[in-house]
Amino acid sequence: MDITILGIESSCDDTSAAVIRNRTLLSNVIASQAVHVKYGGVIPELASRAHQQNIIPVVDTALKEAGVTADKIDAIAFTRGPGLLGSLLVGVSFAKGLSIARNIPMVEVNHLQGHILSHFIDLPDRDLPHPDFPFLCLLVSGGHTQIVEVRSPLDMRIIGTTIDDAAGEAFDKCAKVMGLPYPGGPVIDRLAKEGDPRAFAFAKPHVEGEFDYSFSGLKTSFLYTLRDAVKQDADFVEHHKADLCASLQRTIVDILLDKLIRASKQTGIRDIAIAGGVSANSGLRDGIVEAGRRRGWRTFLPEFRFTTDNAAMIAVSGYYRYMDGRISSLDISPVARLSDL
Repeated sequence: MDITILGIESSCDDTSAAVIRNRTLLSNVIASQAVHVKYGGVIPELASRAHQQNIIPVVDTALKEAGVTADKIDAIAFTRGPGLLGSLLVGVSFAKGLSIARNIPMVEVNHLQGHILSHFIDLPDRDLPHPDFPFLCLLVSGGHTQIVEVRSPLDMRIIGTTIDDAAGEAFDKCAKVMGLPYPGGPVIDRLAKEGDPRAFAFAKPHVEGEFDYSFSGLKTSFLYTLRDAVKQDADFVEHHKADLCASLQRTIVDILLDKLIRASKQTGIRDIAIAGGVSANSGLRDGIVEAGRRRGWRTFLPEFRFTTDNAAMIAVSGYYRYMDGRISSLDISPVARLSDL
């Protein structure tokens, strides 16, 4: 029996809706919010207002593109958290309203688990490669950097996490100091291809947790390098922008892969995946492929359209939860923090 899931994602600044049948993607519509660019970061109040404007047309378009009417939906999967509370509230409220109006069950989804399970989306014209269980996933998404041992679609264990800044935050904050536009990660990735990754040496952290991360020291090292250099040359950043980006990217990738390699050695797991927004970074993608070639891993990189926040990953995660009977009640509330899920 085919199961059709409507997915709704509104955790930050992208409003997205998707429809899947079993695990096959029928549509995935995303409305991005350009309003935040001039502020150098996401403004929560503006984000929630934009979600309110976008949610109905986005869902309507996703259903039409999928060729599915609301009465054919078996369940509504929605992001409960983590994320911006006001943004989450829009998606959760819409899911509740549609559930009541059409008598469709709801399924809550952990946004971060959705990123991980994006590796199990299939396309109408082809099946994408999927890791076998158990596998390790390096999840690098927004304010989160984690190594997750994935034992099944519903059984995941975080074995390493950041103790301060996440990798994405390090990219964005260092980009802002250099005067690069928001979001800084993609801009650094583009400029890094033109620079020397060994032109500058930045601090690498030493933290107690065997698989835990820290990026605050790297950020401080980067700031001090710029401060001291600019004292001697006011145009230092402009003259060395590509080299700074290349060196910063190499350092972040080295930090990420070092702990991932340790985790693979200790667990014996050799199916390795990456997920989240930073998994679109070319340096990280090339680095994990090369590490896999040297160590005999099977490596799994998400398609670029599934790296950013999207409802397809929420729908496929909701599919697994629905099949396990994990139906949400109408009194459920969104939560901003991962620890509250």
